[in-house]
Amino acid sequence: MKSKTKSGLKIIAFNRKASFNYFFNELLEAGIVLKGSEIKSIRSGKINIAESYAVEKNNEIYLINSHIPHYQQASYINHNPYAERKLLLNKKEINKLIGRMNEDGFTLVPTKMYFKKGKVKIEIAVAKGKKLYDKRQTKKTRDWNREKARYFRKGG
Repeated sequence: MKSKTKSGLKIIAFNRKASFNYFFNELLEAGIVLKGSEIKSIRSGKINIAESYAVEKNNEIYLINSHIPHYQQASYINHNPYAERKLLLNKKEINKLIGRMNEDGFTLVPTKMYFKKGKVKIEIAVAKGKKLYDKRQTKKTRDWNREKARYFRKGG
Protein backbone atom coordinates (compact mmCIF):
# COMPACT_ATOMS: atom_id res chain seq x y z
CA MET A 1 0.00 0.00 0.00
CA LYS A 2 2.81 2.37 -0.81
CA SER A 3 1.61 5.70 -2.10
CA LYS A 4 3.25 9.07 -2.43
CA THR A 5 1.39 12.12 -1.18
CA LYS A 6 1.89 15.72 -2.27
CA SER A 7 4.01 16.55 0.78
CA GLY A 8 6.61 13.93 -0.15
CA LEU A 9 5.48 11.38 2.45
CA LYS A 10 5.53 7.77 1.34
CA ILE A 11 2.70 6.06 3.22
CA ILE A 12 3.54 2.50 4.27
CA ALA A 13 0.52 1.51 6.35
CA PHE A 14 -2.83 3.16 6.97
CA ASN A 15 -5.22 2.25 9.79
CA ARG A 16 -8.65 2.66 8.16
CA LYS A 17 -10.42 0.99 11.06
CA ALA A 18 -9.28 3.65 13.52
CA SER A 19 -11.46 6.45 12.14
CA PHE A 20 -14.50 4.20 12.32
CA ASN A 21 -13.87 3.04 15.91
CA TYR A 22 -12.58 6.28 17.45
CA PHE A 23 -13.14 10.03 17.60
CA PHE A 24 -9.77 11.73 17.00
CA ASN A 25 -8.98 14.60 19.29
CA GLU A 26 -5.39 15.35 18.33
CA LEU A 27 -2.78 13.98 15.91
CA LEU A 28 0.93 13.69 16.74
CA GLU A 29 3.92 12.59 14.70
CA ALA A 30 6.44 10.33 16.41
CA GLY A 31 9.57 8.50 15.42
CA ILE A 32 9.88 4.80 16.15
CA VAL A 33 12.84 2.69 17.28
CA LEU A 34 13.38 -0.18 14.83
CA LYS A 35 16.00 -2.82 14.11
CA GLY A 36 17.63 -3.33 10.72
CA SER A 37 15.58 -6.35 9.74
CA GLU A 38 12.39 -4.48 10.71
CA ILE A 39 13.30 -1.58 8.42
CA LYS A 40 13.99 -3.96 5.53
CA SER A 41 10.63 -5.65 6.08
CA ILE A 42 8.86 -2.26 6.25
CA ARG A 43 10.56 -1.09 3.04
CA SER A 44 9.11 -4.13 1.29
CA GLY A 45 5.66 -2.88 2.41
CA LYS A 46 4.72 -5.62 4.83
CA ILE A 47 3.32 -4.12 8.02
CA ASN A 48 0.02 -4.18 9.89
CA ILE A 49 -1.00 -1.54 12.43
CA ALA A 50 -4.75 -2.19 12.35
CA GLU A 51 -4.99 -3.75 15.82
CA SER A 52 -2.18 -1.80 17.47
CA TYR A 53 -2.26 0.82 20.19
CA ALA A 54 0.21 2.75 22.36
CA VAL A 55 0.72 2.55 26.12
CA GLU A 56 2.91 4.20 28.73
CA LYS A 57 5.67 2.24 30.50
CA ASN A 58 8.36 3.85 32.67
CA ASN A 59 7.46 7.35 31.41
CA GLU A 60 7.92 6.27 27.80
CA ILE A 61 5.37 5.47 25.09
CA TYR A 62 5.46 2.02 23.43
CA LEU A 63 3.60 0.74 20.39
CA ILE A 64 1.93 -2.59 21.18
CA ASN A 65 0.59 -5.30 18.84
CA SER A 66 1.95 -3.93 15.57
CA HIS A 67 2.97 -6.70 13.21
CA ILE A 68 6.17 -6.45 11.20
CA PRO A 69 6.86 -9.88 9.67
CA HIS A 70 10.28 -11.53 9.56
CA TYR A 71 12.61 -10.36 6.82
CA GLN A 72 13.38 -13.39 4.63
CA GLN A 73 16.96 -12.43 3.72
CA ALA A 74 17.97 -11.64 7.32
CA SER A 75 20.41 -13.88 9.16
CA TYR A 76 19.45 -16.19 11.99
CA ILE A 77 19.20 -13.13 14.27
CA ASN A 78 15.80 -11.85 13.17
CA HIS A 79 13.36 -9.62 15.05
CA ASN A 80 10.23 -10.55 16.98
CA PRO A 81 7.23 -9.65 14.75
CA TYR A 82 5.03 -8.54 17.66
CA ALA A 83 7.67 -6.82 19.80
CA GLU A 84 6.91 -3.63 21.70
CA ARG A 85 8.46 -0.70 19.86
CA LYS A 86 9.44 2.51 21.58
CA LEU A 87 8.05 5.76 20.17
CA LEU A 88 10.31 8.79 20.06
CA LEU A 89 8.61 11.84 21.56
CA ASN A 90 9.69 14.85 23.59
CA LYS A 91 9.36 14.63 27.38
CA LYS A 92 6.77 17.42 27.29
CA GLU A 93 4.68 15.52 24.72
CA ILE A 94 4.97 12.29 26.71
CA ASN A 95 3.80 13.96 29.93
CA LYS A 96 0.88 15.57 28.09
CA LEU A 97 -0.16 12.22 26.57
CA ILE A 98 0.11 10.39 29.89
CA GLY A 99 -2.09 13.04 31.52
CA ARG A 100 -4.70 12.76 28.77
CA MET A 101 -4.74 8.96 28.98
CA ASN A 102 -5.11 8.89 32.78
CA GLU A 103 -7.60 11.71 33.31
CA ASP A 104 -9.85 11.94 30.28
CA GLY A 105 -10.08 8.27 29.28
CA PHE A 106 -8.38 8.78 25.93
CA THR A 107 -6.28 6.16 24.19
CA LEU A 108 -3.41 6.37 21.70
CA VAL A 109 -4.12 4.82 18.31
CA PRO A 110 -1.74 4.78 15.33
CA THR A 111 -3.41 6.12 12.20
CA LYS A 112 -0.67 5.76 9.60
CA MET A 113 3.00 4.91 9.18
CA TYR A 114 5.11 6.61 6.54
CA PHE A 115 8.60 7.53 5.40
CA LYS A 116 9.61 11.15 5.87
CA LYS A 117 13.07 12.11 4.59
CA GLY A 118 14.13 8.45 4.77
CA LYS A 119 13.02 7.96 8.38
CA VAL A 120 10.00 5.93 9.48
CA LYS A 121 7.42 8.07 11.25
CA ILE A 122 4.12 7.10 12.80
CA GLU A 123 1.08 9.31 13.24
CA ILE A 124 -0.57 8.78 16.62
CA ALA A 125 -4.10 9.96 17.38
CA VAL A 126 -5.28 10.85 20.86
CA ALA A 127 -8.68 9.22 20.53
CA LYS A 128 -11.83 8.35 22.40
CA GLY A 129 -13.78 5.20 21.55
CA LYS A 130 -17.09 5.45 19.73
CA LYS A 131 -20.25 3.86 21.04
CA LEU A 132 -22.34 1.57 18.84
CA TYR A 133 -24.84 4.30 17.98
CA ASP A 134 -21.99 6.61 16.91
CA LYS A 135 -20.71 3.92 14.55
CA ARG A 136 -24.19 3.46 13.09
CA GLN A 137 -24.47 7.21 12.50
CA THR A 138 -21.06 7.23 10.77
CA LYS A 139 -22.14 4.37 8.51
CA LYS A 140 -25.47 6.06 7.75
CA THR A 141 -23.74 9.33 6.82
CA ARG A 142 -21.23 7.53 4.62
CA ASP A 143 -23.99 5.63 2.80
CA TRP A 144 -26.00 8.82 2.30
CA ASN A 145 -22.99 10.64 0.83
CA ARG A 146 -22.40 7.72 -1.54
CA GLU A 147 -26.04 7.76 -2.70
CA LYS A 148 -25.93 11.54 -3.13
CA ALA A 149 -22.79 11.25 -5.27
CA ARG A 150 -24.44 8.60 -7.45
CA TYR A 151 -27.52 10.76 -7.89
CA PHE A 152 -25.53 13.82 -8.98
CA ARG A 153 -23.28 11.75 -11.21
CA LYS A 154 -26.29 10.44 -13.13
CA GLY A 155 -27.47 14.00 -13.66
CA GLY A 156 -30.40 13.69 -11.23
